[in-house]
Amino acid sequence: MMTNKIAAVVFDAYGTLFDVHSVTATCERLFPGKGTTMSQLWRSKQLEYTWLRALMGRYADFNCVTEDSLRYVCNALGLAYSRQALDELMLAYRRLQPFDDARETLAALQGKVQLAILSNGAPQMLNAVVAHNGLGQYFSAVLSVDPVRTFKPSPDVYRIAVDKLGVAREKIAFVSSNGWDAAGAKAFGLTVFWVNRAGAPLDELGVQPDAVLKSLAEIPALIV
Repeated sequence: MMTNKIAAVVFDAYGTLFDVHSVTATCERLFPGKGTTMSQLWRSKQLEYTWLRALMGRYADFNCVTEDSLRYVCNALGLAYSRQALDELMLAYRRLQPFDDARETLAALQGKVQLAILSNGAPQMLNAVVAHNGLGQYFSAVLSVDPVRTFKPSPDVYRIAVDKLGVAREKIAFVSSNGWDAAGAKAFGLTVFWVNRAGAPLDELGVQPDAVLKSLAEIPALIV
């Protein structure tokens, strides 16, 4: 056990609880031979657009960002796409599959600490993917960046968890598989568990997570 002071565990959604690359099958069906490349570039451009929009002060919600980045990918790969194809891919994003360790981890933590999601996702996107996977029972709150009109890693985003959950920042454990997100949360002052599934090196941003994990399944032993 790492600590007994944690009152809430807050999860990032995309890439942490839900596998963003579960859209690959739909990409491949619509554009044979391009599925993996599309999925990887889509995610990369999606994140890039959040950072650029935050820096420019030109917020658009994550649904818009996700579709804009998808259009970019199709154009960059020279793919002729229809409105129907875009709609199918956007629907696939609302039906992302959870990682194998997600449900078991949430069940192990339920009733012991407050559980929440804090994500760049637009509210309707987050509600859809949580409902699709039957995970709503585990969370006291599903929190979007939408009210502050910017994206992670802005400290304004991590403050949402403090304000909405009514828990001091030092009593919140934030869980993310995205190194840059883990760094942003740590800079804000949260306890941070970085789920480093890919074995990536630590980002050189002057902060370190409180724990580096290989799986979500390691979290209950640190909290409960």
